[in-house]
Amino acid sequence: MKLSALALVSVLGVATAGKPQLSISVRDGSFDGLDGLDPTLKWSNSAASGDIAIEYGIESSVRPTSDIASLPRNVWGKASTDVSGWGVTARAEVDAQARDSADIEIDADNADADLSVSLTASAGDGFSVKTIEATKGIDSDGARITVNPRYNVETEEADVVVSYANGDTDVKLTASADRQEVTFSQQIDDDNRVAPTLSSSGDLSVEWERRLADDSSLTATLKPNDSIDVEWKDAAWTANVNMPIDGTDINGANVSIKRDVNF
Repeated sequence: MKLSALALVSVLGVATAGKPQLSISVRDGSFDGLDGLDPTLKWSNSAASGDIAIEYGIESSVRPTSDIASLPRNVWGKASTDVSGWGVTARAEVDAQARDSADIEIDADNADADLSVSLTASAGDGFSVKTIEATKGIDSDGARITVNPRYNVETEEADVVVSYANGDTDVKLTASADRQEVTFSQQIDDDNRVAPTLSSSGDLSVEWERRLADDSSLTATLKPNDSIDVEWKDAAWTANVNMPIDGTDINGANVSIKRDVNF
């Protein structure tokens, strides 16, 4: 029965026209044998019905198990069309292990007005809106400005994100009634970028990104008295290291490694 996961991969690969993608990561930071691996299979396909473009897919674990019903993680579908100059997309995702509700995302984009609106909701016994936001873009003297007001219906919290980009410099301000945060991002040269972030509570973090090759980069983020995070991307490989810190002391390390395989 341990071949159940392999059987599922075979069925998806043969019975469908789309090409699946396999991601293999270390599960729960464990490196002890094959039990530490968490392989995940993603498959998607597309179709069309008149003016409506349709996409759908599934994400499933492919770990060896005798309970094949526990392998699927989520199933999703997306429909896109144009309505009076607006590109409208609706996406629904269902947790395969808890099929009593669905997460809904609705996006509308008007390229001529440089305006987009997004809404997230849940649908089960009823339809409940979770968040709503809009993004307006403005081009001015070679610079790009975006204004993004957001509202969380569940928590009744609102904030706004204002971004400014001009050449090698980006500035991002996030402000709510209780907290303000600003990030300055500067491209130093072709291979190096640095981005400090300051908040109204006194928190500080600094991110440094180093391009190693066309498809390889190293990103390190320092949060004093909190953590050091390092992400290394090398083509299909991604490694993440999180090291909690207290002053100058490093309290261990959490490591995860992921590899994407395209069939």
